[in-house]
Amino acid sequence: MSRYAMSAEETALRQQLVHYGRSLFQRGYSSGGSGNISVKLPDGGFLVTPTNSCLGELEIDSLSRLDASGEHIGGDRPSKEVPMHMAFYQRRPACGAVVHLHSPWLTALACLPCETPENCLPPLTPYYVMRIGKLPLLPYFRPGHQDIAVALYESAGQHTAALLANHGPVVCGGTLREAVFNIEELEDSARIWLTLKPLGHVPLSDAAIAELEQVYRAKMG
Repeated sequence: MSRYAMSAEETALRQQLVHYGRSLFQRGYSSGGSGNISVKLPDGGFLVTPTNSCLGELEIDSLSRLDASGEHIGGDRPSKEVPMHMAFYQRRPACGAVVHLHSPWLTALACLPCETPENCLPPLTPYYVMRIGKLPLLPYFRPGHQDIAVALYESAGQHTAALLANHGPVVCGGTLREAVFNIEELEDSARIWLTLKPLGHVPLSDAAIAELEQVYRAKMG
């Protein structure tokens, strides 16, 4: 890490990334070397979890450091799925962090037939509507394929999250904390939906959704 001086802000973000990675791993949101996380730095660069790293075993000093263009400049070799993360940062200027997991309920959902790929989760709770809104299902590409980034770039203009078919979710947020909260809410929404599917469900009404969207826009604005 000798090519630049590490700021206090970067040190704090490194600590946060390690903390949230361990928390997600310990609660079963990822397993083995699956999943990756990135966060934008104040200087425009990025921190990314290294390739084949376990989210439960991250170390502050070995996190991959990228410059503002996404080039690797320090730490261990970054995840091969960096282009997927960069698609969100390039498309959404307010994006401050991206989380990609192979969490069980969302990955299960990604393997099911879907008649509404523009939104593969019904609006069952206000929290899903406020944090995610809609979850598009994107086509399957092998992990690390460049077309994942292309599909995400097209989707990210309208959506904070996407579900990769037969793969898993990708979620962004204004901060690392927000991105983690968003993917936690999304995983819980998938669990609720798949639990209710055999029993039937009552989605939120269009009026309720419009009210939530209005309140959320006012809060964010």
